[in-house]
Amino acid sequence: MPDTASEPARAPGRPTLFRWSARLRLTMLYGLLFLLSGAALLAFTYLLVARSPVAKAAKFTTRQEPGGNPDEPALNRGITDIEYLVSQQHEAELRALLTESGIALGVMTGVSVALGWVMAGRVLRPVSEMADKARRLSEHNLHERLAVTGPADELKGLGDTFDGLLSRLEAAFEAQRRFVANASHELRTPLTLQRATIEVELSDPDADARSLRAVCERVLAAGENQERLIEGLLTLASSQRGLDRRGPVDLAEVTAVVVHERCPDPPGNDLRIETTLDAADTYGDARLVERLVANLIENALRYTPRGGWIKVSTSTRTGRPTLVVANSGPEIPEDRLPALFQPFQRLESRVGTPDGHGLGLSIVAAVATAHGAEIVAAPGEEGGLHLSVVFPRPPDTAPRKPGAFHRQDGRPPTQAVLSVPPAP
Repeated sequence: MPDTASEPARAPGRPTLFRWSARLRLTMLYGLLFLLSGAALLAFTYLLVARSPVAKAAKFTTRQEPGGNPDEPALNRGITDIEYLVSQQHEAELRALLTESGIALGVMTGVSVALGWVMAGRVLRPVSEMADKARRLSEHNLHERLAVTGPADELKGLGDTFDGLLSRLEAAFEAQRRFVANASHELRTPLTLQRATIEVELSDPDADARSLRAVCERVLAAGENQERLIEGLLTLASSQRGLDRRGPVDLAEVTAVVVHERCPDPPGNDLRIETTLDAADTYGDARLVERLVANLIENALRYTPRGGWIKVSTSTRTGRPTLVVANSGPEIPEDRLPALFQPFQRLESRVGTPDGHGLGLSIVAAVATAHGAEIVAAPGEEGGLHLSVVFPRPPDTAPRKPGAFHRQDGRPPTQAVLSVPPAP
């Protein structure tokens, strides 16, 4: 392996005198293959000609049977001379064949190199065009595509694959732009309202301690709302980054804790909450899994109308731990379900409390992706939403440890079933 530290540094932007391009490599490969095959053909032809029985045939045709002929010695000398002449002629022909064939092989090798250079250029022309187009792409023109034409070969497949990558990148950039714009709007609007509220109150010369206290309470409530928004953004960002720690987690324990802490007893708005928590061991970040469950339950609490119901269950289906959260409510069009998992996206038909920012289900999607889980969303049979989060099978090398998840206050998780009928 060469020592790159001892090599002199190349000046940036300095043109190289020789570029070992793919076209040059293909040309040399074509020429080398032609030269080797031509040399093999020449050697095989030379061996066949060298083993030719021409001299033997001449010797056989001029030799006579021995007898009592007195001129036999002279005849033998004549035969020997003929054999010598035939042998010399044969060697001369072999040398001529070798020389002329070598010259022909050299000429044809040069021709094959030239043809190989032309054909390599034609074959690699789509690659050069794709490289030029890709070099001009940036975040400002991701809508452009390579649009490779021609037969459905490997090069067109490469171009189509790159076009698919560009489509995904364009969608990701567009989603990022929307996210930044929405986040900026969500953060700027309450700051503007807070400033306006304070300026209006300070401009009132008759403002007393009571009115100023009321303004401070409104500003404090707006600040707490901003804190929740920032916390949601940080959780979304950390979930999209991936998992920093992994460990055994029981969905039943996590869900029992979240239901006990987030659901009032008895719940307001005459809600009926039913839980069926069977053991479901998974593997991942326990705190992020808790946030996933909490967001699903808070989303159900926020959008379930008065007198409705919420059903929460955990189980293991075909070896995969599964969490299901379903709630009643208005009907949701199936084609609008993907929008629920985008940041700051809300459906007009979903009427809930005004304290949400549209980040709950996007955080759920990010946490599920980080854990390799699948989210199955479907409209409920009686309206509302039916959400299933299917986690992957836990690895065999990570058996569940008792007490892997605990409440923050140190108390054991509660698995009581809350079922409160609506008030008459």
